[in-house]
Amino acid sequence: MAIALITGGSRGIGAATALELARSGVDVVINYRDKAARAEKVADQVRELGRRALTVRADLTDAAAVAAMVEQIQDEFGGLDILVLNASGGLERDVAADYALRLNRDAQVRLADLASQTMINGGRIVFVTSHEAHFFGDQPTLPEYEPIAASKNAGERALVARRADYAEHGIDLVVVSGDLIDGTITAKLLDRVRPGLITSRRAEAGYLPTIDDFAARVAEAALAPTPDKIIFVGATR
Repeated sequence: MAIALITGGSRGIGAATALELARSGVDVVINYRDKAARAEKVADQVRELGRRALTVRADLTDAAAVAAMVEQIQDEFGGLDILVLNASGGLERDVAADYALRLNRDAQVRLADLASQTMINGGRIVFVTSHEAHFFGDQPTLPEYEPIAASKNAGERALVARRADYAEHGIDLVVVSGDLIDGTITAKLLDRVRPGLITSRRAEAGYLPTIDDFAARVAEAALAPTPDKIIFVGATR
């Protein structure tokens, strides 16, 4: 019986991934920052699918809260098999200048390192990112998204640098990168500051993955017996 922790699991891709994993027989821990009712709703849906669910509040930039979350999971389930690093940010108003880097790089690595210590029988870490971030520096980036793209790119590189260390303990690291995902809060925020972005990108790419499309690929990355190191979802140019 597998146990998965999904960060930012109360809505969007995180919530959809929780349900995809539950349908595949996985028990789910739903991390959230401040929307308890929303997280509990997802947990109830997981339970309706016959799986166990736990909601845990933790701001990933708070090292003490993250350590407490991992300890709670250890106490409740005995450890983890899967960590889905879905939560990210930086488009929020009134955050510190270094917030995106602290969340999208530092917090990701800290949680991955802590969670990996509970994966005593091997496991899987899935880092969720975007093409804008994965290809940052190689392809043009929307100016409005550049701080997030740069910080998520840094987070991905920091995790990949640990791949060999994780592998020594039987832990795989998989990166799942997506085009603009139709219906996500990020897409909506970017479309707000750059009206018509979603429509123009859909026309350019011919197709935009939906939240459910992307979540299915994230769940696949979490469960595949021999996963690829990176999975691209949607057009890459």
